Amino acid sequence: MPEIVLETGRLVLRTIGEGDALEQDRVLNTPTVMDHLGGVKELHEIEAKHAKSMQLHAREGFSFLFLIEKATGEMVGTCGIKRVDNDHAPNHGDHEIGWLVREDRWRRGYAYEAMRAVIDWAFGRVAAPHVVALTSEANVGSWKLMEKLGMERRKDLDFVDPDFPEKDNPIIQYSLTKQQWEQRT
Repeated sequence: MPEIVLETGRLVLRTIGEGDALEQDRVLNTPTVMDHLGGVKELHEIEAKHAKSMQLHAREGFSFLFLIEKATGEMVGTCGIKRVDNDHAPNHGDHEIGWLVREDRWRRGYAYEAMRAVIDWAFGRVAAPHVVALTSEANVGSWKLMEKLGMERRKDLDFVDPDFPEKDNPIIQYSLTKQQWEQRT
């Protein structure tokens, strides 16, 4: 049974549960939303990510979460914390934050609202010393949000992932320390 982990003014952030893969496939797994994430996924790939997320939450107390819009009760995205697990990344194991919002809810500030709560969670209950976020230079909306959150570009953490198309390489990273976050809030 999914549990509520965080709440914001407009969103409930809850754990991913059994059977949620179909909803994510329906709402988020579109060519536009998945453009900079390697493209549309097969349902079994989403199910595998969900299983991994549920295991991470059980083991470490954090994971990616579903974003539920309070006004409608609809799933509008995912966000959360995981470990950097890309084999090509130089900082394997760091606390990685990320988000994904469905296209019909873009430009409403949901990602920013959710990520402020996730960063508070990362530096509070999770006790992460710092967080990173990964994207590509082509994903302008993503890195602009990272900058709006106070994250700093870390060129020393860039890497190439041969599983991603040329337009999304290299993978770039931004980071934020607890001290930097506390100075902003």
